[in-house]
Amino acid sequence: MSRRALVIGLDSAAPQLVFDRWLDDLPNLRSLAERGRWGVLRSCDPPITVPAWSVMTSSRSPGVLGFYGFRNRKDHSYDALAFADSRAVQVPRLWDILSRKGRPVIVLGVPQTYPVSQVNGVMVSCFLTPDTSRQYTYPAGLRHEIEGVVGDYMLDVPNFRTEDKERVLRDIETMTERRFQLAEHLMQTRPWDLLFMVEMGTDRVHHAFWRYADPEHRLYERGNRFETAMRDYYGGVDEKLGRLLGHTDEDTAVLVVSDHGAKRIDGGICVNEWLRREGYLALLEEPAEPTRLTPAMIDWERTTAWGEGGYYCRLFLNVAGREPQGTVAPEAYERVRSELKVKLEALRDDQGRPIGTVAHRPEELYAERKGIVPDLMVYFGDLYWRSVGQVGTGTVHVFENDTGPDDANHAHEGLYVLAADGVKRGRGEQRSILDVAPTLLTLLGEPVPPEMEGKSLVPG
Repeated sequence: MSRRALVIGLDSAAPQLVFDRWLDDLPNLRSLAERGRWGVLRSCDPPITVPAWSVMTSSRSPGVLGFYGFRNRKDHSYDALAFADSRAVQVPRLWDILSRKGRPVIVLGVPQTYPVSQVNGVMVSCFLTPDTSRQYTYPAGLRHEIEGVVGDYMLDVPNFRTEDKERVLRDIETMTERRFQLAEHLMQTRPWDLLFMVEMGTDRVHHAFWRYADPEHRLYERGNRFETAMRDYYGGVDEKLGRLLGHTDEDTAVLVVSDHGAKRIDGGICVNEWLRREGYLALLEEPAEPTRLTPAMIDWERTTAWGEGGYYCRLFLNVAGREPQGTVAPEAYERVRSELKVKLEALRDDQGRPIGTVAHRPEELYAERKGIVPDLMVYFGDLYWRSVGQVGTGTVHVFENDTGPDDANHAHEGLYVLAADGVKRGRGEQRSILDVAPTLLTLLGEPVPPEMEGKSLVPG
Protein backbone atom coordinates (compact mmCIF):
# COMPACT_ATOMS: atom_id res chain seq x y z
CA MET A 1 0.00 0.00 0.00
CA SER A 2 0.99 3.60 -0.62
CA ARG A 3 0.20 6.58 1.55
CA ARG A 4 -0.79 8.61 -1.48
CA ALA A 5 -0.93 8.50 -5.27
CA LEU A 6 0.17 10.98 -7.93
CA VAL A 7 -1.52 10.48 -11.31
CA ILE A 8 -0.30 12.41 -14.35
CA GLY A 9 -2.76 11.94 -17.17
CA LEU A 10 -1.47 12.77 -20.64
CA ASP A 11 -4.43 12.87 -22.97
CA SER A 12 -3.76 10.80 -26.11
CA ALA A 13 -0.14 9.97 -25.18
CA ALA A 14 0.92 7.32 -27.67
CA PRO A 15 2.93 4.23 -26.65
CA GLN A 16 4.57 3.93 -30.07
CA LEU A 17 6.07 7.38 -29.51
CA VAL A 18 6.91 7.15 -25.80
CA PHE A 19 8.08 3.54 -25.58
CA ASP A 20 9.28 2.74 -29.08
CA ARG A 21 10.81 5.99 -30.33
CA TRP A 22 11.59 8.53 -27.64
CA LEU A 23 12.04 6.81 -24.28
CA ASP A 24 15.79 7.48 -24.25
CA ASP A 25 15.01 11.19 -24.65
CA LEU A 26 12.55 11.16 -21.72
CA PRO A 27 14.72 10.51 -18.65
CA ASN A 28 12.01 10.90 -16.02
CA LEU A 29 9.56 8.61 -17.78
CA ARG A 30 12.37 6.15 -18.43
CA SER A 31 13.33 6.17 -14.74
CA LEU A 32 9.72 5.55 -13.73
CA ALA A 33 9.49 2.68 -16.21
CA GLU A 34 12.73 1.15 -14.92
CA ARG A 35 11.46 1.08 -11.34
CA GLY A 36 7.90 0.11 -12.17
CA ARG A 37 5.47 -1.56 -14.55
CA TRP A 38 4.67 -0.18 -17.98
CA GLY A 39 2.79 -1.13 -21.10
CA VAL A 40 -0.20 -0.56 -23.34
CA LEU A 41 -3.50 0.50 -21.78
CA ARG A 42 -6.44 -0.51 -23.93
CA SER A 43 -8.98 2.30 -24.10
CA CYS A 44 -12.74 1.97 -24.10
CA ASP A 45 -15.07 1.94 -27.09
CA PRO A 46 -15.10 4.57 -28.39
CA PRO A 47 -11.48 5.56 -27.65
CA ILE A 48 -12.12 9.28 -27.23
CA THR A 49 -11.60 11.73 -24.38
CA VAL A 50 -15.30 11.74 -23.49
CA PRO A 51 -16.08 9.12 -22.24
CA ALA A 52 -12.59 7.63 -21.70
CA TRP A 53 -11.44 9.61 -18.63
CA SER A 54 -14.71 8.92 -16.83
CA VAL A 55 -14.43 5.25 -17.74
CA MET A 56 -10.93 5.27 -16.26
CA THR A 57 -11.83 7.05 -13.02
CA SER A 58 -15.06 5.16 -12.36
CA SER A 59 -14.19 1.74 -13.83
CA ARG A 60 -17.57 1.67 -15.55
CA SER A 61 -18.15 1.17 -19.25
CA PRO A 62 -19.66 3.82 -21.55
CA GLY A 63 -22.80 1.69 -21.65
CA VAL A 64 -23.20 2.05 -17.89
CA LEU A 65 -22.27 5.74 -17.99
CA GLY A 66 -24.80 6.30 -20.77
CA PHE A 67 -22.78 8.55 -23.11
CA TYR A 68 -20.82 7.62 -26.21
CA GLY A 69 -19.10 10.88 -27.08
CA PHE A 70 -19.22 14.53 -26.13
CA ARG A 71 -22.55 15.06 -27.89
CA ASN A 72 -25.32 12.52 -27.35
CA ARG A 73 -28.98 12.24 -28.30
CA LYS A 74 -31.23 13.17 -25.39
CA ASP A 75 -34.18 11.29 -26.86
CA HIS A 76 -35.26 9.83 -30.19
CA SER A 77 -36.22 13.15 -31.71
CA TYR A 78 -33.99 14.38 -34.50
CA ASP A 79 -32.57 17.55 -33.00
CA ALA A 80 -32.21 17.03 -29.23
CA LEU A 81 -28.53 16.76 -28.32
CA ALA A 82 -26.98 16.89 -24.86
CA PHE A 83 -23.38 17.70 -24.02
CA ALA A 84 -21.79 15.20 -21.65
CA ASP A 85 -20.31 17.46 -19.00
CA SER A 86 -19.84 16.49 -15.35
CA ARG A 87 -23.59 16.38 -14.78
CA ALA A 88 -23.83 13.42 -17.15
CA VAL A 89 -21.63 11.30 -14.86
CA GLN A 90 -24.01 9.59 -12.48
CA VAL A 91 -21.55 7.17 -10.84
CA PRO A 92 -18.82 7.96 -8.28
CA ARG A 93 -15.31 8.58 -9.54
CA LEU A 94 -12.10 8.11 -7.60
CA TRP A 95 -12.15 11.52 -5.93
CA ASP A 96 -15.78 11.04 -4.88
CA ILE A 97 -14.97 7.72 -3.24
CA LEU A 98 -11.92 9.08 -1.41
CA SER A 99 -13.68 12.31 -0.39
CA ARG A 100 -16.45 10.33 1.28
CA LYS A 101 -13.80 8.55 3.32
CA GLY A 102 -12.33 11.87 4.44
CA ARG A 103 -9.18 11.53 2.35
CA PRO A 104 -7.90 14.77 0.75
CA VAL A 105 -7.78 15.05 -3.05
CA ILE A 106 -6.52 17.43 -5.72
CA VAL A 107 -8.30 17.15 -9.08
CA LEU A 108 -6.80 19.24 -11.88
CA GLY A 109 -7.98 19.39 -15.49
CA VAL A 110 -9.65 15.98 -15.62
CA PRO A 111 -12.22 15.92 -18.46
CA GLN A 112 -15.86 16.00 -17.40
CA THR A 113 -15.24 17.94 -14.20
CA TYR A 114 -17.10 21.03 -15.41
CA PRO A 115 -19.25 22.18 -13.72
CA VAL A 116 -17.07 21.57 -10.68
CA SER A 117 -18.33 19.53 -7.75
CA GLN A 118 -17.55 19.55 -4.05
CA VAL A 119 -14.65 17.36 -3.01
CA ASN A 120 -12.59 16.92 0.13
CA GLY A 121 -9.89 19.15 -1.26
CA VAL A 122 -9.67 21.19 -4.46
CA MET A 123 -10.86 20.83 -8.03
CA VAL A 124 -9.89 22.81 -11.14
CA SER A 125 -12.13 21.99 -14.08
CA CYS A 126 -11.30 20.87 -17.58
CA PHE A 127 -11.16 21.89 -21.24
CA LEU A 128 -14.96 21.63 -21.50
CA THR A 129 -15.25 24.81 -19.40
CA PRO A 130 -16.34 27.69 -21.68
CA ASP A 131 -13.83 30.14 -20.16
CA THR A 132 -12.34 31.23 -16.84
CA SER A 133 -15.10 33.77 -16.24
CA ARG A 134 -17.20 30.75 -15.23
CA GLN A 135 -16.90 29.08 -11.86
CA TYR A 136 -14.13 26.64 -12.75
CA THR A 137 -12.71 25.91 -9.29
CA TYR A 138 -13.77 24.36 -6.03
CA PRO A 139 -13.66 26.08 -3.67
CA ALA A 140 -14.68 29.20 -5.55
CA GLY A 141 -11.94 31.39 -4.11
CA LEU A 142 -9.22 29.16 -5.51
CA ARG A 143 -9.51 30.96 -8.87
CA HIS A 144 -7.95 34.09 -7.33
CA GLU A 145 -5.06 32.07 -5.96
CA ILE A 146 -4.53 30.54 -9.41
CA GLU A 147 -4.32 34.00 -10.97
CA GLY A 148 -1.61 34.87 -8.50
CA VAL A 149 0.36 31.72 -9.27
CA VAL A 150 0.16 31.41 -13.08
CA GLY A 151 -1.64 34.52 -14.27
CA ASP A 152 -4.08 33.72 -17.08
CA TYR A 153 -4.87 30.03 -16.58
CA MET A 154 -5.46 28.22 -19.88
CA LEU A 155 -8.18 25.61 -19.93
CA ASP A 156 -7.43 24.64 -23.53
CA VAL A 157 -5.71 25.88 -26.67
CA PRO A 158 -8.05 28.09 -28.68
CA ASN A 159 -8.52 27.07 -32.31
CA PHE A 160 -5.83 24.37 -32.35
CA ARG A 161 -7.02 23.22 -35.79
CA THR A 162 -5.28 25.99 -37.69
CA GLU A 163 -2.52 26.60 -40.23
CA ASP A 164 -0.89 29.05 -37.79
CA LYS A 165 1.40 26.40 -36.40
CA GLU A 166 3.80 28.70 -34.62
CA ARG A 167 0.99 30.27 -32.61
CA VAL A 168 -0.65 26.99 -31.70
CA LEU A 169 2.67 25.48 -30.62
CA ARG A 170 3.33 28.47 -28.35
CA ASP A 171 -0.14 28.13 -26.88
CA ILE A 172 0.26 24.42 -26.25
CA GLU A 173 3.57 24.95 -24.48
CA THR A 174 2.21 27.87 -22.43
CA MET A 175 -0.90 25.93 -21.39
CA THR A 176 1.19 22.93 -20.34
CA GLU A 177 3.69 25.00 -18.37
CA ARG A 178 0.93 26.76 -16.46
CA ARG A 179 -0.92 23.54 -15.67
CA PHE A 180 2.19 21.83 -14.32
CA GLN A 181 3.15 25.00 -12.44
CA LEU A 182 -0.28 24.98 -10.80
CA ALA A 183 -0.01 21.27 -10.02
CA GLU A 184 3.35 21.85 -8.32
CA HIS A 185 1.90 24.74 -6.32
CA LEU A 186 -1.12 22.73 -5.18
CA MET A 187 0.85 19.65 -4.20
CA GLN A 188 3.05 21.85 -1.98
CA THR A 189 0.25 23.89 -0.40
CA ARG A 190 -2.62 21.40 0.02
CA PRO A 191 -2.87 18.06 1.76
CA TRP A 192 -3.50 15.20 -0.69
CA ASP A 193 -3.80 11.48 -0.75
CA LEU A 194 -4.67 11.60 -4.45
CA LEU A 195 -3.50 14.17 -6.95
CA PHE A 196 -5.07 13.43 -10.32
CA MET A 197 -4.20 15.83 -13.13
CA VAL A 198 -4.73 15.64 -16.89
CA GLU A 199 -2.74 17.59 -19.46
CA MET A 200 -4.48 18.13 -22.83
CA GLY A 201 -1.39 19.41 -24.63
CA THR A 202 -0.34 15.94 -25.73
CA ASP A 203 -3.62 15.53 -27.60
CA ARG A 204 -3.44 19.00 -29.14
CA VAL A 205 0.13 18.57 -30.33
CA HIS A 206 -0.82 15.32 -32.09
CA HIS A 207 -3.73 16.88 -33.94
CA ALA A 208 -1.64 19.89 -34.97
CA PHE A 209 1.77 18.33 -35.74
CA TRP A 210 1.52 14.59 -36.48
CA ARG A 211 2.09 15.06 -40.22
CA TYR A 212 5.42 16.73 -39.53
CA ALA A 213 6.88 13.81 -37.54
CA ASP A 214 5.44 10.66 -39.12
CA PRO A 215 7.07 9.50 -42.37
CA GLU A 216 3.99 7.37 -43.07
CA HIS A 217 1.65 10.38 -43.06
CA ARG A 218 0.66 11.32 -46.61
CA LEU A 219 1.64 14.97 -46.01
CA TYR A 220 5.00 14.30 -44.37
CA GLU A 221 8.01 16.15 -45.79
CA ARG A 222 11.47 15.19 -44.58
CA GLY A 223 13.40 18.04 -43.00
CA ASN A 224 10.35 20.24 -42.40
CA ARG A 225 10.62 22.99 -39.80
CA PHE A 226 8.30 21.24 -37.33
CA GLU A 227 9.80 17.76 -37.67
CA THR A 228 10.86 17.66 -34.00
CA ALA A 229 7.95 19.67 -32.56
CA MET A 230 6.15 16.67 -31.03
CA ARG A 231 9.34 15.10 -29.66
CA ASP A 232 10.47 18.41 -28.20
CA TYR A 233 7.07 18.91 -26.61
CA TYR A 234 7.19 15.45 -25.03
CA GLY A 235 10.67 16.31 -23.76
CA GLY A 236 9.27 19.42 -22.09
CA VAL A 237 6.49 17.39 -20.49
CA ASP A 238 9.07 14.93 -19.19
CA GLU A 239 11.04 17.79 -17.60
CA LYS A 240 7.88 19.09 -15.92
CA LEU A 241 7.07 15.57 -14.74
CA GLY A 242 10.48 15.53 -13.08
CA ARG A 243 9.60 18.68 -11.15
CA LEU A 244 6.50 17.01 -9.73
CA LEU A 245 8.40 13.86 -8.88
CA GLY A 246 10.77 15.99 -6.84
CA HIS A 247 7.93 16.55 -4.36
CA THR A 248 7.16 12.85 -3.86
CA ASP A 249 8.66 10.23 -1.57
CA GLU A 250 8.89 6.46 -1.49
CA ASP A 251 5.39 6.25 -0.02
CA THR A 252 3.90 7.87 -3.14
CA ALA A 253 2.61 5.68 -5.94
CA VAL A 254 3.15 7.36 -9.30
CA LEU A 255 1.06 6.60 -12.39
CA VAL A 256 1.51 8.18 -15.81
CA VAL A 257 -1.42 7.23 -17.99
CA SER A 258 -3.27 8.12 -21.18
CA ASP A 259 -6.94 7.67 -21.96
CA HIS A 260 -6.29 6.55 -25.55
CA GLY A 261 -3.49 6.73 -28.08
CA ALA A 262 -3.06 8.37 -31.45
CA LYS A 263 -2.31 7.55 -35.07
CA ARG A 264 -2.09 9.34 -38.39
CA ILE A 265 -5.19 10.25 -40.39
CA ASP A 266 -5.24 9.03 -43.99
CA GLY A 267 -8.47 10.80 -44.91
CA GLY A 268 -12.14 11.21 -44.17
CA ILE A 269 -15.22 9.21 -45.14
CA CYS A 270 -18.27 11.39 -45.82
CA VAL A 271 -20.71 8.97 -44.26
CA ASN A 272 -23.84 10.91 -45.15
CA GLU A 273 -22.73 11.28 -48.77
CA TRP A 274 -22.19 7.53 -48.82
CA LEU A 275 -25.64 6.96 -47.33
CA ARG A 276 -27.14 9.20 -50.00
CA ARG A 277 -25.39 7.30 -52.78
CA GLU A 278 -26.56 3.98 -51.38
CA GLY A 279 -30.17 5.21 -51.12
CA TYR A 280 -30.42 5.33 -47.32
CA LEU A 281 -30.54 9.13 -46.86
CA ALA A 282 -32.57 11.73 -48.78
CA LEU A 283 -32.33 15.52 -48.60
CA LEU A 284 -35.04 18.08 -49.30
CA GLU A 285 -32.73 19.90 -51.71
CA GLU A 286 -29.19 19.59 -53.02
CA PRO A 287 -26.61 21.64 -51.07
CA ALA A 288 -24.79 24.25 -53.12
CA GLU A 289 -21.53 23.58 -51.25
CA PRO A 290 -20.17 21.27 -48.55
CA THR A 291 -22.46 21.79 -45.58
CA ARG A 292 -22.89 20.33 -42.11
CA LEU A 293 -25.93 18.08 -42.13
CA THR A 294 -28.81 19.32 -39.96
CA PRO A 295 -32.17 17.64 -39.27
CA ALA A 296 -33.99 20.39 -41.18
CA MET A 297 -32.19 19.38 -44.39
CA ILE A 298 -33.35 15.77 -44.31
CA ASP A 299 -36.40 14.32 -46.04
CA TRP A 300 -37.26 12.00 -43.18
CA GLU A 301 -40.07 10.20 -44.99
CA ARG A 302 -37.50 8.90 -47.50
CA THR A 303 -34.61 8.35 -45.09
CA THR A 304 -33.45 5.08 -43.57
CA ALA A 305 -30.30 6.17 -41.72
CA TRP A 306 -27.99 9.10 -41.00
CA GLY A 307 -24.59 9.47 -39.37
CA GLU A 308 -22.53 11.81 -37.22
CA GLY A 309 -19.06 13.07 -38.07
CA GLY A 310 -16.13 12.87 -35.67
CA TYR A 311 -13.23 10.60 -34.92
CA TYR A 312 -15.66 7.73 -35.29
CA CYS A 313 -19.17 7.55 -36.74
CA ARG A 314 -22.35 7.12 -34.77
CA LEU A 315 -24.94 5.83 -37.20
CA PHE A 316 -28.67 5.89 -36.45
CA LEU A 317 -31.59 4.17 -38.13
CA ASN A 318 -34.88 5.99 -38.67
CA VAL A 319 -37.12 3.45 -36.95
CA ALA A 320 -40.90 3.55 -37.17
CA GLY A 321 -42.44 4.03 -33.74
CA ARG A 322 -39.11 5.19 -32.33
CA GLU A 323 -38.18 8.26 -34.40
CA PRO A 324 -40.92 10.82 -35.18
CA GLN A 325 -41.01 10.03 -38.91
CA GLY A 326 -39.51 6.57 -38.82
CA THR A 327 -39.41 4.49 -42.00
CA VAL A 328 -37.74 1.26 -40.88
CA ALA A 329 -40.31 -1.22 -39.61
CA PRO A 330 -39.24 -2.72 -36.27
CA GLU A 331 -39.33 -6.21 -37.73
CA ALA A 332 -36.93 -5.06 -40.48
CA TYR A 333 -34.54 -3.35 -38.09
CA GLU A 334 -31.96 -6.12 -37.77
CA ARG A 335 -32.01 -6.90 -41.47
CA VAL A 336 -31.36 -3.26 -42.38
CA ARG A 337 -28.71 -2.83 -39.69
CA SER A 338 -26.87 -5.96 -40.82
CA GLU A 339 -27.06 -4.81 -44.43
CA LEU A 340 -25.51 -1.46 -43.48
CA LYS A 341 -22.82 -3.17 -41.42
CA VAL A 342 -21.78 -5.40 -44.33
CA LYS A 343 -21.68 -2.52 -46.80
CA LEU A 344 -19.79 -0.19 -44.47
CA GLU A 345 -17.17 -2.81 -43.68
CA ALA A 346 -16.67 -3.35 -47.43
CA LEU A 347 -15.81 0.33 -48.00
CA ARG A 348 -12.59 0.96 -49.89
CA ASP A 349 -10.33 3.97 -50.20
CA ASP A 350 -10.22 6.35 -53.15
CA GLN A 351 -7.90 3.93 -54.99
CA GLY A 352 -10.20 0.95 -54.46
CA ARG A 353 -8.11 -0.64 -51.73
CA PRO A 354 -9.67 -2.24 -48.61
CA ILE A 355 -9.28 -0.13 -45.48
CA GLY A 356 -10.57 -2.44 -42.76
CA THR A 357 -13.61 -0.59 -41.45
CA VAL A 358 -15.43 -2.16 -38.49
CA ALA A 359 -19.07 -1.38 -37.68
CA HIS A 360 -19.94 -2.47 -34.14
CA ARG A 361 -23.38 -3.31 -32.87
CA PRO A 362 -23.44 -1.67 -29.40
CA GLU A 363 -24.76 -4.81 -27.74
CA GLU A 364 -21.52 -6.51 -28.79
CA LEU A 365 -19.54 -3.89 -26.85
CA TYR A 366 -21.67 -3.22 -23.77
CA ALA A 367 -23.54 -5.61 -21.52
CA GLU A 368 -25.58 -2.67 -20.22
CA ARG A 369 -26.65 0.23 -22.42
CA LYS A 370 -28.03 3.43 -20.93
CA GLY A 371 -28.97 6.58 -22.78
CA ILE A 372 -29.61 6.69 -26.52
CA VAL A 373 -27.15 4.24 -28.02
CA PRO A 374 -26.09 4.49 -31.70
CA ASP A 375 -27.42 1.70 -33.85
CA LEU A 376 -23.93 1.18 -35.27
CA MET A 377 -20.57 2.53 -34.08
CA VAL A 378 -18.30 2.72 -37.10
CA TYR A 379 -14.50 2.89 -37.05
CA PHE A 380 -13.53 3.79 -40.60
CA GLY A 381 -10.29 2.16 -41.68
CA ASP A 382 -9.41 1.05 -38.15
CA LEU A 383 -9.54 4.78 -37.25
CA TYR A 384 -6.99 5.78 -39.88
CA TRP A 385 -9.97 7.49 -41.50
CA ARG A 386 -12.29 9.83 -39.63
CA SER A 387 -16.01 10.30 -40.11
CA VAL A 388 -17.07 13.46 -41.93
CA GLY A 389 -20.72 14.44 -41.46
CA GLN A 390 -20.97 17.00 -44.26
CA VAL A 391 -23.18 16.67 -47.32
CA GLY A 392 -22.67 18.37 -50.66
CA THR A 393 -19.02 17.33 -50.92
CA GLY A 394 -19.57 15.52 -54.20
CA THR A 395 -17.42 12.66 -53.01
CA VAL A 396 -17.24 10.01 -50.29
CA HIS A 397 -13.47 10.37 -49.75
CA VAL A 398 -12.02 13.69 -48.62
CA PHE A 399 -8.55 14.75 -47.52
CA GLU A 400 -9.35 18.04 -45.84
CA ASN A 401 -10.94 17.94 -42.40
CA ASP A 402 -14.30 19.68 -42.14
CA THR A 403 -13.44 21.29 -38.80
CA GLY A 404 -9.97 22.56 -39.70
CA PRO A 405 -6.52 20.99 -40.24
CA ASP A 406 -6.16 17.79 -38.24
CA ASP A 407 -3.28 15.35 -38.63
CA ALA A 408 -4.16 12.58 -36.16
CA ASN A 409 -6.99 10.34 -35.09
CA HIS A 410 -7.37 8.43 -31.85
CA ALA A 411 -6.19 4.88 -31.28
CA HIS A 412 -7.28 2.24 -28.79
CA GLU A 413 -3.73 1.80 -27.50
CA GLY A 414 -2.93 4.23 -24.71
CA LEU A 415 -0.17 3.74 -22.16
CA TYR A 416 0.54 3.29 -18.47
CA VAL A 417 3.68 3.60 -16.36
CA LEU A 418 3.17 2.65 -12.71
CA ALA A 419 5.85 2.90 -10.02
CA ALA A 420 4.91 1.85 -6.48
CA ASP A 421 5.98 -0.55 -3.77
CA GLY A 422 4.85 -4.06 -4.57
CA VAL A 423 4.49 -3.44 -8.30
CA LYS A 424 6.29 -6.01 -10.43
CA ARG A 425 8.92 -4.35 -12.59
CA GLY A 426 9.26 -4.52 -16.34
CA ARG A 427 7.08 -4.38 -19.41
CA GLY A 428 3.64 -5.64 -18.53
CA GLU A 429 0.82 -7.15 -20.48
CA GLN A 430 -1.82 -4.98 -22.08
CA ARG A 431 -4.31 -3.80 -19.49
CA SER A 432 -7.74 -2.23 -19.70
CA ILE A 433 -8.60 1.38 -18.95
CA LEU A 434 -11.15 -0.10 -16.54
CA ASP A 435 -8.26 -1.37 -14.37
CA VAL A 436 -6.93 2.05 -13.36
CA ALA A 437 -9.42 2.97 -10.63
CA PRO A 438 -9.28 -0.43 -8.89
CA THR A 439 -5.47 -0.28 -9.00
CA LEU A 440 -5.32 3.15 -7.38
CA LEU A 441 -7.83 2.21 -4.68
CA THR A 442 -5.86 -0.96 -3.91
CA LEU A 443 -2.61 0.98 -3.69
CA LEU A 444 -4.26 3.44 -1.30
CA GLY A 445 -5.55 0.62 0.88
CA GLU A 446 -9.19 1.13 0.02
CA PRO A 447 -11.67 -1.60 -0.93
CA VAL A 448 -12.69 -1.81 -4.57
CA PRO A 449 -16.47 -1.36 -4.96
CA PRO A 450 -18.02 -4.51 -6.43
CA GLU A 451 -19.71 -2.56 -9.22
CA MET A 452 -16.34 -1.56 -10.70
CA GLU A 453 -15.70 -3.54 -13.87
CA GLY A 454 -11.88 -3.57 -13.92
CA LYS A 455 -9.26 -5.49 -11.98
CA SER A 456 -6.35 -4.10 -10.00
CA LEU A 457 -2.83 -4.38 -11.40
CA VAL A 458 -1.58 -5.08 -7.88
CA PRO A 459 -2.74 -7.68 -5.33
CA GLY A 460 -5.02 -6.44 -2.57
